[in-house]
Amino acid sequence: MPARATTRRRQLGAMMRKLRARKGMTLEEAGQLVGVSKATVSRYETQEGPVKWPIVDALCREYGASEAERKAVVGLAKGAKQQGWWSSFDGLQETMDLLLTLEDEAVREDHFACLYVPGLLQTRRYAEAVQHASEMRLPPGEVERLVDLRMKRQEILNRSNPPHLWAILDESVIRRVVGSHDVMREQLDRLLRSNESPNITLQVLPFAKGAHSAAMGSFVILGGAEPSLDVVYVDIHVDSILMEKDEELERYRLSFDYLRAQALDMASSSTLIKRVREEF
Repeated sequence: MPARATTRRRQLGAMMRKLRARKGMTLEEAGQLVGVSKATVSRYETQEGPVKWPIVDALCREYGASEAERKAVVGLAKGAKQQGWWSSFDGLQETMDLLLTLEDEAVREDHFACLYVPGLLQTRRYAEAVQHASEMRLPPGEVERLVDLRMKRQEILNRSNPPHLWAILDESVIRRVVGSHDVMREQLDRLLRSNESPNITLQVLPFAKGAHSAAMGSFVILGGAEPSLDVVYVDIHVDSILMEKDEELERYRLSFDYLRAQALDMASSSTLIKRVREEF
């Protein structure tokens, strides 16, 4: 339970550190401007202890944060103790807990997938097959729980104001048989329907393009109201990493831009998916 209670708090601290660093202020200088101690500013930049949103608001103004940045950060401060819909799922890893917090507030998500269909676009049977393929054998009840979590995540795409999902799939993703041919036909049908949605852009990166800029593997860029609030999520199979440094973000943004340019356009991507589906 403590990990869940601090996910928004952790994100808040990261954003406060980033804004202060961008302004070039020391902890002491920032504290003097809003009438609090250096220790208080330091505490606000960690995931320890309570926060007062008026102080967060004042710091954001002194840091020269944009209106969108300020509202986003103050919103985190106000909801620092708030638990998301996933609080009922026991035993979540801290990185997954934080990913769900970020995703719940994202305005866009840029996915590059080189192994499996992104979780937000998986069918239930495909998601079950992915879980059963893991070398870590899980009891049926645990597999069902993890699949339920993945299906619940997908509800963000049905909101009245959903995030924009831009997914680039390596051709291997649509050709790899996960589960069975029947499971794959159903999954490819789901991708085709998704590519007709106004808030989803789907592209396929064909084998013919050869080497590409994302040899490091699959990744997700979770976009906030302002680019400075972006976070990169990388799943490295045995663990997951969240990155927020400017140089890290720039690297992955540039990689995604290159991938977007190399991939087929939406219509051609759908044509390729249809052709692969017929092969199944």
